[in-house]
Amino acid sequence: MKSIKNRKAEHDYYILQTWEAGIVLTGTEIKSIRAGKVSFKDSYARIIDGECWLYNLHISPWETGSFFNHEPERRRKLLLNRYELRRLKTKVEEQGMTLIPLELYLNEKGLCKVKLALAKGKKSYDKRETLRKKDLQREKDQNDK
Repeated sequence: MKSIKNRKAEHDYYILQTWEAGIVLTGTEIKSIRAGKVSFKDSYARIIDGECWLYNLHISPWETGSFFNHEPERRRKLLLNRYELRRLKTKVEEQGMTLIPLELYLNEKGLCKVKLALAKGKKSYDKRETLRKKDLQREKDQNDK
C-alpha cells in the first residue's frame, strides 16, 4: 500500500525533526486507511498527561461497518516511548513548536504508523517564497528535458 501524505504540511510549516509513532485504531479504521480514505486537514498532535494524542485526523467511516463503525474525527492515541515524549514535550512547550502528522502508512508487518514532525509555522511571506522556489525548480526540470 502506498502511504498517505500530508501535502500541505511542508507548505505551512518548517519541518525540523521527524519521528515514527504507532497509532491505536479500531478495526473499521484500519480498513478505511487501507482504502485510502484519510484526510489530514488541520490535524495536529498534543502531549497531555504523558501521552501523545492526534486530533482532527479524519478517517472516513467504513461503508459496510454497520453500528460497529468509528467516529471519523475522534482523538487517537500515538505510541511513543517515554524518552521521546519527554523530549517532544519540552520542545513544544519551551520553543513554541507544533507536532503535525506528515504521513500515514502501513509497515512491512501490516501495522499502521504515523510520521510525526516537530514543526514551526511559516508566515505568509515565507509561504510565497516557498511557492516561488517550487515554481523555479519545476521550470528548471522542464527545461532540462
